[in-house]
Amino acid sequence: MPNKTKTLVISLLLAALLPLVSLAAPGAHGPNGEHLDAPAAGNANSLARLPDGSVNVPKAAQRRMAIRTVMAREDEHPFTVELNGRVGIDPNAGGRVQAPFAGKIEPGPKGLPVAGQRVEKGQVLAYVRPIASAVERGNQQALLVDIRANRQLAEQRVKRLEALEGTVPQKEIEAARAELTSLIGRERAVAASVSGNEAVAASASGIIASANILSGQIVEARDVLFDIVDPARMVVEAATPDASLTGRIANAALAGYPGAELSFIGGGRSLRDGALPLTFRASLKNAALAVGQPVTVVARLNEKVKGIAVPAEAVVRNPNNEPVVWIKSGAERFIAQPVEVKPLDAKTVVVVKGLGPDNRVVVSGASLVNQIR
Repeated sequence: MPNKTKTLVISLLLAALLPLVSLAAPGAHGPNGEHLDAPAAGNANSLARLPDGSVNVPKAAQRRMAIRTVMAREDEHPFTVELNGRVGIDPNAGGRVQAPFAGKIEPGPKGLPVAGQRVEKGQVLAYVRPIASAVERGNQQALLVDIRANRQLAEQRVKRLEALEGTVPQKEIEAARAELTSLIGRERAVAASVSGNEAVAASASGIIASANILSGQIVEARDVLFDIVDPARMVVEAATPDASLTGRIANAALAGYPGAELSFIGGGRSLRDGALPLTFRASLKNAALAVGQPVTVVARLNEKVKGIAVPAEAVVRNPNNEPVVWIKSGAERFIAQPVEVKPLDAKTVVVVKGLGPDNRVVVSGASLVNQIR
């Protein structure tokens, strides 16, 4: 057989075997060493889900979908637990403004502040004008008239005694002056209760989180008028039925808020609604939280768990609502592998079951691969 003919035959055989060779890859083994790279029937030249559940993604489509993979590496990671929490006001950075007594609201020097407005500690936010029933107001006005009359008599007596200074004892002049000073003070106090108002000032510097008043509104004593928060300093209160968890927490994070840093303050020693409250201080850099917002606290414990750490976006759900990761088993073939995961922090999870140490896992674009039908 001529050399040219032999070369042509060999080239045709290699071209026929190349697709089969490309199906094998280092990441084509399950967690127990089983083979996941069995040949799949179907069109291997288009973007499609194959009959065995795997998907075929051409190289050009992989670049458009920004698919990235990494080799799985098993290691020991801090064990974590998820806790339901709620954002609250840091008592050392925020404050609450309440009505000192029943009265009618009047605007402050700069008007009534609204939610989101920045205020400074000591700034007058509003005035409260006291209100009373008709009988109480009448009694106060009658008392004010009586005090004013006595004050006028005291002023005249002081003038007469001062004119006779040297002929009357000095102690009588001083007693008359003291009585006049007392009556002036009583007059001012009663007049303020009848027609005056009292300034309501900000108890802390920060942002108005909630404003619950309008001009002319009637409020009762101890009604909450304003809540003031420092956006960069908040607290998160979580709850757990496990009382031993207090001594096992190393640090924590907020799920879905990578810009929030949590530091564990401590846990209560009294159950509230059957659970133990845990308090964390939140330092916010590139995240924003609202008072009363429900959040998920990922508490990292002192204990270790063995597994493979992957980004949280690498874990998706299959049609059976099971968590899966996508394994690259060939140049253009991807296989969905069911896994069991535990949260590590706000952006990372640990796969404790389902992955082998030689799997090549899709860490970017997994959601797009999961949508291929």
